[in-house]
Amino acid sequence: MSDLEPLYTTTSAESIGRLVATHYALPEPLACRMMNRGFNDVYLVTAATGERYVFRLSHHRARGPADVRTETDFLAHLVRCGVPVAAAVPTRDGSLFVRGQAAEGAREGVLFHALDGRTPDPACPIDARATGVTLARLHDAASTYRAESPLYRLDLDHLLRRPLQRVQDLCRLLGVGDGAIYQEIAARTAARIEASDGLTWTHCHGDCHGRNGRIDDGCAVFFDFDDGGPGYLAYDLAVFLWAMHAFGRRLPQTWRAFVEGYRSIRPISAADFEAAHAFVIVRHFWVMGEHASRAREWGSEPVRWITREREYLESWEAERLSGRLL
Repeated sequence: MSDLEPLYTTTSAESIGRLVATHYALPEPLACRMMNRGFNDVYLVTAATGERYVFRLSHHRARGPADVRTETDFLAHLVRCGVPVAAAVPTRDGSLFVRGQAAEGAREGVLFHALDGRTPDPACPIDARATGVTLARLHDAASTYRAESPLYRLDLDHLLRRPLQRVQDLCRLLGVGDGAIYQEIAARTAARIEASDGLTWTHCHGDCHGRNGRIDDGCAVFFDFDDGGPGYLAYDLAVFLWAMHAFGRRLPQTWRAFVEGYRSIRPISAADFEAAHAFVIVRHFWVMGEHASRAREWGSEPVRWITREREYLESWEAERLSGRLL
């Protein structure tokens, strides 16, 4: 037995290439290189024909295992509905995902068709409008989809209360109190949302911040549904609004363009639109909780910023929520 226990191992591109060759009927030889190491690990796989694929190896996360079954089933539904997304590639036996054994345990993997096009520009209203259009088309398609046994629901427990606990645990670890002010902000936010009637429930992308896609001939093509699931439509809208204002960004024109694009396909109810502003705080807590949960793996210092987010959260409350319908 090793003296050193792994929390998270980085898998070599060569072993990913072998895994893909074993499970997928792609023309060989395959070339494989790592693209990103982060919440998940992402590899570019190129077949002998030159066709490109992206293999995503899921991380062990605080929420639990990746719900690749629901994710890939929803993607297949979106493809059938004509929504522009990165489709999952079936394995030799017809499955849409695989599992590989790493030192820290089993990890889920999905192979996707690589997308053409360019990365969206977060400051570009035209790209924001295209993103709004595709999210609306996704929500239209979601009206005829029901996940069979999803592992996660994007409710306030999943998005707010459990992330809050991780944030408070980090505060205690760093010796900066117990995060009581964050608990107060989260409680006020939950009360606002729970007091709102008529919020729409749908199947969410879950991470539509404007860069999980490609712009191809004016169309936003989505990928990265790893954080999706049944949840509040207002949260799906709020992720984009949050991305235009968090961490010092101020891009109100792109939010307006996003909403315009969305409304060109389907309406947004007054309740959902108002709630999206409160869900910005929920989104920020979710991000904080995700990073806080990585302290054991990344170290405490890279995530210390989480303990300094009070000003942003209280400013959003004061400037964007006071006097709103909620």
